[in-house]
Amino acid sequence: MTVTTEASYDSVDRLLERARSGLDRLSPRAASQAWLHGAELVDIRPAGQRAAEGEVPGALLIERNVLEWRLDPASAARLPEARGYDLQVVVLCSEGFTSSLAAAALQALGLRRATDVIGGFQAWKAAGLPSSAGDGVTAYQSHGRVPGRPPA
Repeated sequence: MTVTTEASYDSVDRLLERARSGLDRLSPRAASQAWLHGAELVDIRPAGQRAAEGEVPGALLIERNVLEWRLDPASAARLPEARGYDLQVVVLCSEGFTSSLAAAALQALGLRRATDVIGGFQAWKAAGLPSSAGDGVTAYQSHGRVPGRPPA
């Protein structure tokens, strides 16, 4: 006997639309200002993509596949930066699509101030904000942060 189920999923576009409906998305300049005032700027791009595109010096590097575990304050695998559920997290991907889904996932974990950067790293770089050639190193595997974070 074959059992079929109907998916409640419309399309990736609807999923993205629903994710963004709960976010207060930031322009690259607004994200930079939030970061300067204490938000965590989290780059979720894979090492190969950062190596090819470049990086934001000082951004916290957490690849997407471990994001929730590293930022959930209740997780045994959390980073020291996961200080509490009121932490403002600004997620950065390449073009601002994956970051919206990731920020919504963080909100679902209770990080209610999670959001993302409109246009991602490409828009950040185009806005003339600090960037450097990427080295592809995942910071959480080394010392938690790439040198050069702007002062709080």
